[in-house]
Amino acid sequence: MRSAFLALPLLLLAGCNIPGLGPTPQALARESEAKAVGSACRHAMRGLEDCYVLNPKATKALVFAGWKEMDQYMRENKIEGVPSVITQRDKPARAAAKDDDIETELRPSAARSRG
Repeated sequence: MRSAFLALPLLLLAGCNIPGLGPTPQALARESEAKAVGSACRHAMRGLEDCYVLNPKATKALVFAGWKEMDQYMRENKIEGVPSVITQRDKPARAAAKDDDIETELRPSAARSRG
């Protein structure tokens, strides 16, 4: 009888969510984002290795999980991937620079404030 009274509070606390013990909202957001990155990579017909290189902060296991889920979804629904249109762009050649644009010496007002 006595042990039943001691066990009663433990049973009541077993169903409670104690704040601070679960994952933080930021961690859940990072996990969701990593899975979304993997899904987007699969839809863009990118390989996992490329996806990992392009998204170094994302957790590789979660990126793979998202990629795998999207792969299964695309196979089941017979969806074709869309090739990525992102290409590496060279920096545009600067137009002929004017003498006013190039500053080689400190201006008098900047020299006074430093000294």
